Amino acid sequence: MATVSEAGGFGDDRLPSLDRLRWALGLVVPALLVVVWHVLVATGVFASHQLPAPLTVVETLYGMAVAGELAGHISVTVQRVFFGVLFGAAVGVAFGTLTGVSDLGSDLLDPLFQSGKNIPSLAWVPLFLLWFGIGEVAKVTLIAVGAFFPVYLNLSTGIRDVDEDLLEVVEVYDLGRIESLRRVVLPAVLPNLLVGLRGGVGLAWMFVVAAELIAASQGLGFLMSDGRVMSRPDIIVGSILLFAFFGNLSDLLVKGVHDRVVDW
Repeated sequence: MATVSEAGGFGDDRLPSLDRLRWALGLVVPALLVVVWHVLVATGVFASHQLPAPLTVVETLYGMAVAGELAGHISVTVQRVFFGVLFGAAVGVAFGTLTGVSDLGSDLLDPLFQSGKNIPSLAWVPLFLLWFGIGEVAKVTLIAVGAFFPVYLNLSTGIRDVDEDLLEVVEVYDLGRIESLRRVVLPAVLPNLLVGLRGGVGLAWMFVVAAELIAASQGLGFLMSDGRVMSRPDIIVGSILLFAFFGNLSDLLVKGVHDRVVDW
């Protein structure tokens, strides 16, 4: 029999069935937006050369997928984001740990990083072109910059906010600096690290657009730019929707890992 909680809801025996339905709620607003989109185009509020109908975008993406063109663009962009996040997160962990455990490191480096996080992605493009040329190194490095800052900021802040009780445990057992960091501090701030990684993945998908404007010949950013050159709004909108889909998919993956870690 269902029980009523103090908050006025049902007890734990009803929660599993409700949780299974929660994912569907996230589809309600997007579905309504598609309906509004269709109505705006069908009633002539937006001309087809400004905003194509939803079905037109679907047909364009399907045609590109059947031709084998779309998979190549998606694969290249996903690889760039993956390696950019991997590199940016690794550097973020290194510097976040350093500034978190060392007052001197924080005083020296944190003002620089706090200033750097405010630089727009496109502002890095001319500099990276001079440094790395137009190859993959420039693109992956730019994406890594986007992934670096959330990881660094969350980890550094998390280490500085570690519970005092845990630090007292370190003193009681007289653990060395490296051992206490490995066995106490880093496990305690793992949720912070994953929150930062989630933000880093999100920024990486935004930075990849700027990265693929660097003389790219493949990728979703290139596809969107090519659609602009060819005056193909269906390709532009389709690329934007693909960015949203894969960005959300990667966010859900990181969130899933975060939830398991927090539960553990």
